[in-house]
Amino acid sequence: MLESEEGEVFTLVVEAEGERLDRFIAKMRSDLSRAAVQRLIGEGAVHVGTVLPRASYKVRAGDEVVVHIPPPQPTTLEPEAIPLSILYEDADILVVNKPAGMVVHPGAGNPSGTLVNAILAHCPDLAGVGGELRPGIVHRLDKDTSGVLITAKHDLSIRALQRQFKQRTLHKIYVALLIGRLQQDEGFIEGPIGRHPVHRKKMAVVVNGKPSRTKWRVLRHLQDSMGNPYTLAEVNLLTGRTHQIRVHFSWLGYPLVGDRIYGPARQTIWAPRQFLHARDLTVLHPMTEEVMTFSAPLPDDLEEILAQLSPA
Repeated sequence: MLESEEGEVFTLVVEAEGERLDRFIAKMRSDLSRAAVQRLIGEGAVHVGTVLPRASYKVRAGDEVVVHIPPPQPTTLEPEAIPLSILYEDADILVVNKPAGMVVHPGAGNPSGTLVNAILAHCPDLAGVGGELRPGIVHRLDKDTSGVLITAKHDLSIRALQRQFKQRTLHKIYVALLIGRLQQDEGFIEGPIGRHPVHRKKMAVVVNGKPSRTKWRVLRHLQDSMGNPYTLAEVNLLTGRTHQIRVHFSWLGYPLVGDRIYGPARQTIWAPRQFLHARDLTVLHPMTEEVMTFSAPLPDDLEEILAQLSPA
């Protein structure tokens, strides 16, 4: 294996034949995903002898597979010295308490000032494989949702965390304040979520949506000075759809306090944003496989909302 400013070049010798080339390389190099291998093959960075093969090429015993991984290209994103509330950090992961009002990734209308810009400034040596130097964002929180968010610092870490999200082996616990009084102490909401048939920027429970499941448990029943009921609930996402908690509780008839999209236009108590906070995240550390739980306390703006209410 050779490493230089031109990237990394390594050779693999095939012992058993019959396997697809992309599968063979990905199996031999655990730091390369199959998608990354397919991209390298498509870019002509993989040779079998003097041949530029396809990903579907069936390897033969004795084949010498030469792979050239180009150096990570500089990102077009600008690092910005934005303060981060760091809950945990090591060589593999960074866990932060994302504040409300911060977008996770740059996009239309938010070209800067995002969590990604802040992470690039905090971790200027982020590793990348065959692509851009970038933070390993494996999940997101809405702009106006606060709480725990984990990012990966290198490709092996990204892949391990992505597997956990895909297999639903990690646990995310949110705290939400709902308008109305939930009649049971705990329960599940099951309703497929997809694009709203009319308002395309919104999500909704629709027949052809993706299966979605939310578990909830009542923490406290509350009321305002007029006697209007509210429920403080602990919410466990069993799937990860866009706006899932907000959509599910609105569909059930208990929209989140402060939700201007899925809640009523007029609300009895004022809130600067939807009352939704990612309180806990439990994962297996991507390298050590140690069970780790990260927690973020309820922020001041949400505590101030609770201070307006009394036990019911």
